[in-house]
Amino acid sequence: MADELPTAAPGTADSATPEFVLQSIYIKDASFEAPNGPNINAATWAPQFGMNMNTTGTTLADNVHEVVLTVTLDAKINDTVAYLVEVKQAGVFLMRGYSAEDARRLVTTFCPNVLFPYVRQAISDLINKGGFPPFLLPPVNFDALVAQSMAQGNNGQLGGTDGGPSIVN
Repeated sequence: MADELPTAAPGTADSATPEFVLQSIYIKDASFEAPNGPNINAATWAPQFGMNMNTTGTTLADNVHEVVLTVTLDAKINDTVAYLVEVKQAGVFLMRGYSAEDARRLVTTFCPNVLFPYVRQAISDLINKGGFPPFLLPPVNFDALVAQSMAQGNNGQLGGTDGGPSIVN
């Protein structure tokens, strides 16, 4: 057919063509604490939530990066901690053929976007298994967080050692 685009044979990627491959996703660390159990003021469950989000990136090998999205969430009723949950969701990504700026943008925005649904589910599962009402993290726009940081003169460095976003509510 005349409309078909030429394709390279498997395993023969054009060196000029950028390549992005998710190699694995895993929980690097998880913690759940409920110092007073799930029955803390169960009748009047209206906690105040605090959230901190951070990304870090590490180069594992040439063109291979580990990105870790860390989310810490606490629920308090008055000054009493109902629960504290922290999950470090990690992924290994192959990034080949990108400029340094494009690779940085992938690590700070695209990779956390890939990891977010996994960390969201892990946190929800831990809270639910701890005996508390369901909780889903609100959506996060990592592109906007990095842009906001750059507008504040932080060069996109929000919290991670690689300049990844950090959120504190």
